[in-house]
Amino acid sequence: MSHTSGVRQVRKEQTRQALLDAGLRLLDRQSLSSLGLREVTRAVGVAPAAFYRHFPDMAALGVALVGEALGSLHAVIRDAMAAGGQDSDELIDRTVAITAAYADEHRAHIRFIARERYGGVQAVREAIAAELGRFTDEVAAGLAAQPASAGWSPADLRVLAGLYVDHMVMTAAAVMEAPQDDPAARAQIIRAARLRMRIISLGRSHWTSERG
Repeated sequence: MSHTSGVRQVRKEQTRQALLDAGLRLLDRQSLSSLGLREVTRAVGVAPAAFYRHFPDMAALGVALVGEALGSLHAVIRDAMAAGGQDSDELIDRTVAITAAYADEHRAHIRFIARERYGGVQAVREAIAAELGRFTDEVAAGLAAQPASAGWSPADLRVLAGLYVDHMVMTAAAVMEAPQDDPAARAQIIRAARLRMRIISLGRSHWTSERG
């Protein structure tokens, strides 16, 4: 690759990222279905035609934001599951803590996912569902490796994994929405999240697939 083409590629990637960042900022106050292409390009300072060099439409920009928002969460939760004992208080506390920390560090992304998961743009809804589905598969695989899962069917393990994933997303959204100047509200969210995980874990310890 020549120096000129290398510089051109870097600038292209920078513009693409600038469009994503601008879109995310603007989506802090509105849904994707109401966000206009010209609004995004104006925020970046490029002509509307430049948008199409990176995305065919606004839905494609939304799908790319889904990848940004949820991509790194896979590794975070995988690390949490690998730490501590299965269904232990230590693991529950660690999982809730890193989920809350992730929400603190990625507030705009969590707000985007929470709003668009059931929003008006089908391609984005499908992208979120697919990403969470892959996330669920990863959690199910981790659960399957635990002795407590002996006798569980793959289908039941995936349902259990889905409960954990939905809980994590719900916890992240609640933490993100909590007033930043109200530590008591945040503490209540954390306590409730821990309790829900303990209830799920208690149900797991008394479940056998044959009952399903």
